[in-house]
Amino acid sequence: MAGIVANTMMLKSISAPWKLNIIRYFNNSSETCTTTLSALYTERNSNYSTERRCRTTMAMSNKQMELKALSLTSSLQSEASVPNKEVYHDQSNQPLTKNFRDYAGGTKDFIRTGGIGEPPRWFSPLECKNQWKNSPLLLYLPGIDGVGLGLISNHQELGKVFDIWCLHIPIEDRTSFKELVQLVEKTVKDEHGRSPSRPIYLVGESIGACLALAVAARNPTIDLLLILANPATSFEKSQLPNLISLLQAIPEQLNIGLVNILTSSTAGDFLRMAMSSVQKQLPVPLSIREATENLSELLSAIPVLADVWTKESVLWKLKMTEAASLYANSRIHAVKAQTLILASGRDQLLPSLEEAQRLSNLLPTCQMRNFNDSGHNLFMEDGFNLVTVIKGAGFYRRSSKIDYVSDYIPQNHSELKKAIDGYGWVNIAADPVMLSTLEDGKIVRGLAGIPSEGPVLFVGYHMLMGFDLAPLMSTFLEQKNILIRGIAHPMFFQNELEKRQLDPSIFDPIKILGAVPVSPTNFYKLLAEKSHVLLYPGGVREAFHGKGEENKLFWPSQSEFVRVASRFGATIIPFGAVGADDLVDIVLDYDDLMKIPYVKDVINELNNGVVQLRTDTDGEIAKQRFYLPGVVPKLPGRFYYLFGKPIETQGRKNELRDKEKAQELYMHTKSEVENSIKYLKEKRETDPYRSLLSRILYQATHDPNSEIPTFEP
Repeated sequence: MAGIVANTMMLKSISAPWKLNIIRYFNNSSETCTTTLSALYTERNSNYSTERRCRTTMAMSNKQMELKALSLTSSLQSEASVPNKEVYHDQSNQPLTKNFRDYAGGTKDFIRTGGIGEPPRWFSPLECKNQWKNSPLLLYLPGIDGVGLGLISNHQELGKVFDIWCLHIPIEDRTSFKELVQLVEKTVKDEHGRSPSRPIYLVGESIGACLALAVAARNPTIDLLLILANPATSFEKSQLPNLISLLQAIPEQLNIGLVNILTSSTAGDFLRMAMSSVQKQLPVPLSIREATENLSELLSAIPVLADVWTKESVLWKLKMTEAASLYANSRIHAVKAQTLILASGRDQLLPSLEEAQRLSNLLPTCQMRNFNDSGHNLFMEDGFNLVTVIKGAGFYRRSSKIDYVSDYIPQNHSELKKAIDGYGWVNIAADPVMLSTLEDGKIVRGLAGIPSEGPVLFVGYHMLMGFDLAPLMSTFLEQKNILIRGIAHPMFFQNELEKRQLDPSIFDPIKILGAVPVSPTNFYKLLAEKSHVLLYPGGVREAFHGKGEENKLFWPSQSEFVRVASRFGATIIPFGAVGADDLVDIVLDYDDLMKIPYVKDVINELNNGVVQLRTDTDGEIAKQRFYLPGVVPKLPGRFYYLFGKPIETQGRKNELRDKEKAQELYMHTKSEVENSIKYLKEKRETDPYRSLLSRILYQATHDPNSEIPTFEP
């Protein structure tokens, strides 16, 4: 990897970790430290004046021996290691993210040591290491501050799956927007030339988003992916033009107040940033202390900012933002890149929600994610995880096409649990009972009968509207520390909801939890990786069944999974689930709704453009239509799951090549699922805690964390 490094004046006084970080670039370069030092910097800044380049290069050469010495002691390796793909099995694997204090401290270091007349340059944070092999390049393009530390709270997580370069633009720099476009464009072209098959991500916020759009417009043939946070393309619709007029009217003697003017419009953002590192699990006194320290760091940074944010600097940044907005807007029609727009609902500087919708209508391949409670500085806010957002949007790939199996980014246990928490009400209301079957046929409560090692294929019944998924996924994470990867309908990956002005993020947890679009290739790859795979042969027809069809299987007549499972010696576990009928009653099903003209049009529009499955079949199984049935909620009962006796296919590969043998095993699996459902329906009648009221009374008289009893298996 090659990159542009910071100048000598920064190296002289910046902390030791930053020095080692700079060495990282040299160790990953094919050139020696001495040769690369000035050459790379000159190459990356070839658009600047000769005088400026020479001054920077000469200053750097004085530090070459020190850098060479440091490089000999650096333990960083040139080859990136592959992260543990089972990271979600490690419950203690909590990311040590940086926070606002780190941002404020780093900003002060940059400002104090940046020097006068220094041009923009790239740097790579030290904590962004150990990324996947063939990780895509991520170029971070900062907002109006230009520091380049806007992703600091996301560096560690992003660094596992991206090769990250951050652009630093000194406050006193007077590089025009067009020159910045040329700088980023040259980097993009150079890196594309080195690795033509590697995607390049441009992550820009505010003015950085304009920069990303401009570069994408000028390079439509390069594989770029844009992530735009609160883009400043809405400059003319904001209050920033008025701020320019105000600043021009302020006397020079009031320069000391410019920082306050700048920060006042984003005071809410700074408070949220200052609170971002407060651990909510801490006692109140410790939380207050943490917040106070963060705010103190912010206040200590203001005098430093006041020294450098002169009236001239502020006006230059604002006018450049205006120019950036005009430049990007005039070229949006030429942008072909895949784009993800992140918009804050409480942005005090820009009308970001409105602008995101406008851009999504103009860009050919675009997704939106709204953060209604967030401010302008989205990346620095408490709980914001850019990797999670990228996963949820299905926006990560390491080649020209996304591979939902090999490109899946594992996350730790707590992050996966957070993705499920959105459906936590189902767990609370239904209090699921999990039963499994041991090898000797004995049924026990819990998941003792489930193999910890894959490949394992769960084949079962799909409850109404997928109510069974959240309890199933969360229980396996909690009790077995197993992430089950589901085979899902392609609609969840098509962004069809967004085209219909609906919120697409409701399906993000499905992708965060590792689901893949249904296809023979994806099924094959998951088993090859020895995953725990979840398959519902009944699909949409089963999950959106009609009145009187509760607990009825709608499986194809022919086997679809047996021979592939036997190829990898997968253990097949049939399972049944009941309880949705204790949660809601269907009063209007598909046939009823299609008789209502307006509703019929809505259903047809929802399914229009969606990939249709089972098109080669007929009868009931062919009715693969999405719709929302009319339901009446009931006082919740309880969900019950029974995982049947494991069916081993190890060593039966040749036997199950025979179609008749494979069909026989398929029908046996289906029969086991039906038997499990029958067993659960009978047994739940004897559960004294089937009703919600009985469970509430039990918890009121016992330890709230104790397991609520059920029937004896």
